Amino acid sequence: MSPRSPSVNEELRRRSRERLLQAALELVSERGYDATTLGDIADRAGSARGLVSYYFPGKRLLVQSAVHRLMHRTLEEALEREPRTDDGRERMARAIDAVLGLARDHPVVMRQHMAGILQGEGFKQCPEQRRLAELLSDTMARYGSPDTVADYPMLRALLMGSVYAALVPGVPMPVPVLRAELFRRYGLDWERGAPPDAEAPDGTYREDLSRFFTPGSREPEHGDGPGHGHSDGHDREQDRP
Repeated sequence: MSPRSPSVNEELRRRSRERLLQAALELVSERGYDATTLGDIADRAGSARGLVSYYFPGKRLLVQSAVHRLMHRTLEEALEREPRTDDGRERMARAIDAVLGLARDHPVVMRQHMAGILQGEGFKQCPEQRRLAELLSDTMARYGSPDTVADYPMLRALLMGSVYAALVPGVPMPVPVLRAELFRRYGLDWERGAPPDAEAPDGTYREDLSRFFTPGSREPEHGDGPGHGHSDGHDREQDRP
């Protein structure tokens, strides 16, 4: 049997990482963070347990990367749904609705995400987070910001603050109230985006998260991860299509 080419090895590594991210998101959604172990994630992904640490230094970073994947793919889906538009105000409305929708539709993983980035290890950059930042920065630029470098961090802070407010146990703020405040700040008409009382447009919330982790979906690697550029000999299912 001839050795696999570097491109084949790279594709196998990418698929292994995708399966781990998907498994982490599914299990935390089902069981919560504390009840999910790295072994559970490896088993769900069909990977050897040692492979988890090959890509991620710990459970917190793995889960953080998985949630950032959920966030940026949800945002991307909302921005690019039909009818496609280059209208900056409509794209801003879609972005706000997409992020607030995460608090409504995925409260367990989003609550864990907010708690996790406040821990001692704090916030960590990863390819998934960088893609999320690119999408939000582009949204800010298309909206017409004269200084995206300064305005993007404020948009990010307002969105994350709203998610936090929607998820506070015992005293959550209603998503429509938070939406109204964000729309007021950015001068958006209520009818833009996906209003809470309107029928959900195609491409918004669906239970099946696998569309965000399909083998054919390519994410920017950015050279991240200890396995980048090395042979992946630990995956139990190296030849899965």
